Amino acid sequence: MKVSILDPKLDERLADADRRFAGIEEALASPEVIASPDKLRELGRERSHLEPIVSVGGELRSTLKEHEGALELIEESDDPEMSALAHEETVELAQRIEVLSVQMKELLVPRDPLADRPAVMEIRAGTGGDEAGLFAANLMRMYRLFAESQSWKVDLMNVSEGIPGSIKEAIFTIRGRGVYGRLRYESGVHRVQRVPATESSGRIHTSAATVAVLPEAEEVDLQIDPNDLRIDVFRSSGPGGQSVNTTDSAVRITHLPSGLVVSCQDEKSQLKNKGKALKVLRSRLLDHMIAESQSERARERRTQIGTGDRSAKIRTYNFPQSRVTDHRIGLTLHRLSEVLDGDLEELVTALRLADQEERMEAEDG
Repeated sequence: MKVSILDPKLDERLADADRRFAGIEEALASPEVIASPDKLRELGRERSHLEPIVSVGGELRSTLKEHEGALELIEESDDPEMSALAHEETVELAQRIEVLSVQMKELLVPRDPLADRPAVMEIRAGTGGDEAGLFAANLMRMYRLFAESQSWKVDLMNVSEGIPGSIKEAIFTIRGRGVYGRLRYESGVHRVQRVPATESSGRIHTSAATVAVLPEAEEVDLQIDPNDLRIDVFRSSGPGGQSVNTTDSAVRITHLPSGLVVSCQDEKSQLKNKGKALKVLRSRLLDHMIAESQSERARERRTQIGTGDRSAKIRTYNFPQSRVTDHRIGLTLHRLSEVLDGDLEELVTALRLADQEERMEAEDG
């Protein structure tokens, strides 16, 4: 087993944080800072930011030293029992080093201010006809089950159904801790390869559905001029045009400057549907603003949609091989049924870590 070492760039960043933290500690004790409430507050905030970095960094370094010592013990000991215990310890320490390294990177990468926002998720059937609609329903179920496993709340905004068991479009909000930060990488085209139930010759068909994940916008994020909106009301309807209720409770809002259109008919109250539709519209506009800002700074990354263009194929769900492949990070899992049953943790974590790696490299560059 080789000695675990600290990544040089990570080591350098940690050393910088240690030096700055020591400097702040010294400054906070000086009479000049104590006499200045503004300076005291500013240094206090910076200290709060650096403290977990210094703490985790210190534990990481001490664990690396323990790991090195355990390896030396294995090489020098003539006692088989002692060597076996030391080997067991090295395995545990290596796992701890990996966990601490991930924590360290998360602490060093600037936090996304939108990460803790609820996520507005939009799923639409793409190419593939009815099969695409059935796959879109599979994806909706997958995300709802994942949300349940995280104790997140799902609030349905609007759904347009196709043939039984399929959807043309679904819009829902997921609320909970860190939702947008974890689900944002699901945006893009999801492709499915399988034999449709209606296919008698057993040929594999390829269909697709698009997923858009937007941070829920708050009124303070952007103001919408009421004069820029056209609001239409109509009767909610189910599959095949079947009336859900007899009042004009469904709402369609058109944002005239951008041409964005949002419909909502999930609630029986016209006022509630209007409120939900405005939330979705505000989130789409915020997403568009973020995409433009990222484009200007040339910060598109391979693990994200970046510009808001949803045309990039990000993941393939292959039923014959029980395989899920995320094309952005080259990760393949051979447990399709578990993933579709909401077990997305490995995918979500791998995408988040890949994004952090790229952001750290971009900062170092």
